[in-house]
Amino acid sequence: MDSIGDVAVGVKRGSDELSMYNNPNSGMSSLSDGTSNGSESKKQRVEEAPPSRVLHIRKLPNEASETEVIALGLPFGKVTNILTLKGKNQAFLEMGTEEAAITMVNYYTTVTPHIRNVPVFIQYSNHKELKTDAGNQRTQAVLQAVSAVQSGGSPSSDIQEVLAAALSPVLRIIIDNMFYPVTLDVLQQIFSKFGTVMKIITFTKNNQFQALLQFSDPVNAQQAKLALDGQNIYNSCCTLRIDFSKLVNLNVKYNNDKSRDYTRPDLPAGDGQPSLDPAVAAAFSKDSNSLLGALTPLSAAAAAAAAAGRVALAGQAGSSGVLLVSNLNQEMVTPQSLFTLFGVYGDVQRVKILYNKKDSALIQMSDANQAQLAMSHLNGQKMYGKIIRVTLSKHQTVALPRDGLDDQGLTKDYANSPLHRFKKPGSKNFQNIFPPSATLHLSNIPQDVGEDDLRLLFSNSGGTVKAFKFFQDHKMALIQMSTVEEAIQALIDLHNYSMGGNQHLRVSFSKSTI
Repeated sequence: MDSIGDVAVGVKRGSDELSMYNNPNSGMSSLSDGTSNGSESKKQRVEEAPPSRVLHIRKLPNEASETEVIALGLPFGKVTNILTLKGKNQAFLEMGTEEAAITMVNYYTTVTPHIRNVPVFIQYSNHKELKTDAGNQRTQAVLQAVSAVQSGGSPSSDIQEVLAAALSPVLRIIIDNMFYPVTLDVLQQIFSKFGTVMKIITFTKNNQFQALLQFSDPVNAQQAKLALDGQNIYNSCCTLRIDFSKLVNLNVKYNNDKSRDYTRPDLPAGDGQPSLDPAVAAAFSKDSNSLLGALTPLSAAAAAAAAAGRVALAGQAGSSGVLLVSNLNQEMVTPQSLFTLFGVYGDVQRVKILYNKKDSALIQMSDANQAQLAMSHLNGQKMYGKIIRVTLSKHQTVALPRDGLDDQGLTKDYANSPLHRFKKPGSKNFQNIFPPSATLHLSNIPQDVGEDDLRLLFSNSGGTVKAFKFFQDHKMALIQMSTVEEAIQALIDLHNYSMGGNQHLRVSFSKSTI
């Protein structure tokens, strides 16, 4: 994006704007950043400038343009004036209201603002307004264009391109270090925290996975870029690199796993690409209580996508997937019960109950993402009457006992277990990872097994069945226990329970209630 020339807007004579940069009491001197040699009390005064709709922005990169400075303020309201001091790498930005300025400062205390990947610093100015003259027509034109666009008008063509970057609703997203596949639904889930996502197109260019994502409002695109650029979707991988696109509208022809227009559910899948099952799409869009504050711990939908890509990576060294589980009920717990419960969130490879501390165990998952997912869902849950603690272990693997050594069955290797839920790439299980809940989803029910049989089976595991509902074909059902703890117990006891005729019951947590 071109810089709009070297702007140093003339200052009306008679105003105090020129002298304020050297006035130690003005709040304009450098904050304590290693370059200031001011006294402690001066630093103190600087930090205590009262709220003002004029903001002082420091440490701008040399090539920063006015439009980029204005773009910092746009998500928070109307920008009414700007004064840039090129030689000092500083600027003053005047917002339309003090409320907008306060919101902006509060936001940027939690998310460091960047211009051209350089962190910049924002504080209140001691001045209540910018008294600049109207001599700099370029600046006035930019401000008028910004104002026109914010009011729904269209800017003049010479300024349109300059503003496009600050005001496009379309983001171009590149994913670096793509250790796991990132689906369209994961992107929708992450970005919809910032506003309504209307369309997404994904593609691979120069061997990099990229996406174009259109918000309903440019302000949301701006906020999403500020918050997410440089963040990782999963622990230490899948880094988001975000820019504004020159496009202001995306043309989506098909709704499938490569592109989606959320405003047009009627579009065909096209090209033989599978359209996403609407129920799955709904599950992804509803799962909004995660992602990912700081983009960890993994949300269910994001982890599902991660797990889907795990198959080729399972044997890879370097990513520890070992958990330490403590405060277990040592009278009751077995490697098998831990395998069954933690197996809801990933493929458990080994379990070791500690010989000298039987209320603790090490559990090796297939990879670090599954470990993260199990930890975020199971830490603090009740198992056999005790609240368990789940943390990441410093161990890279769980060792098996030396040959000929009897460790009383405390260590079990499950690497070749037929009960792994996530072995098959693209399995439906990836889309059905939910936190522990009182309602369980049952599948693989034989035709001759009725509601009474299942109610009896589940109440025998020590819980109370509150409600039951068969799906239409009677192969699946929902069963609601009276507490989450009872549901956890029932899942441990009855997942893979033999129903006769070589049919085994499948049990998982449901997001639904009956």
